[in-house]
Amino acid sequence: MTTLLVAHGTRNPRGVRMIGDLAAAMAGVLNETVRVAFVDVLDPAPADLLGTLHDEPIVLVPALLSSGYHVRCDLPRHVAASGHPAVTVTPALGPSSELARAMLDRLLEAGWRRDDHVVLAAAGTSDPHAQGEVRAAAAMLSALVGERVSIAFAAPCRDGSGYPSVPDAVARARRLGARRVAVASYLLADGVFQGQLHDADADAVGAPLGLHPAVLRLACRRRRHAGLPVPAHA
Repeated sequence: MTTLLVAHGTRNPRGVRMIGDLAAAMAGVLNETVRVAFVDVLDPAPADLLGTLHDEPIVLVPALLSSGYHVRCDLPRHVAASGHPAVTVTPALGPSSELARAMLDRLLEAGWRRDDHVVLAAAGTSDPHAQGEVRAAAAMLSALVGERVSIAFAAPCRDGSGYPSVPDAVARARRLGARRVAVASYLLADGVFQGQLHDADADAVGAPLGLHPAVLRLACRRRRHAGLPVPAHA
């Protein structure tokens, strides 16, 4: 049995290592092979890797935080193009109350203070359903920090829909009276987007969720709930 962990992809070596380390950690917990593919930027693409694995059922776990275009369109297209006869695609990792707690942990590590205004920074999406999931994640984080958090996109939508850029959201919070602003990274791995968060003139910036235990638990849970057997001693 093989699990295929599919991430977005990044040219940042640290981000690539984060995804590889997550796959290795999943393999250790599940006691089965976990391979990695990417929907953008890097190879192998899911269709190419699935094409080499026709002899066994595959559980494909999206290492993505919402079910936007990549989950709803790209992954089904890759599965169809591969011709693989037995692929089960699980839900994305988020939104989840566990990821909200992970964001708070990363904020605390970065020096968040109780009276800081918090901006949740997501990658960005024009998909209405995915935007709703980002709002759900923000509501969960709001409940933990005790005030409503703002939402910003590292890559704002070109058509003006969605949410402002992270620098704009930070600047707006200051104009509205925030003495300090903290940015919660709703990103899985290091890369261009995470770098942009550090350029937004915030007082504290949370690290990407990466190998936070909540991420590993969620990824393994997605695999276990896929309806295919997991080794009995996993």
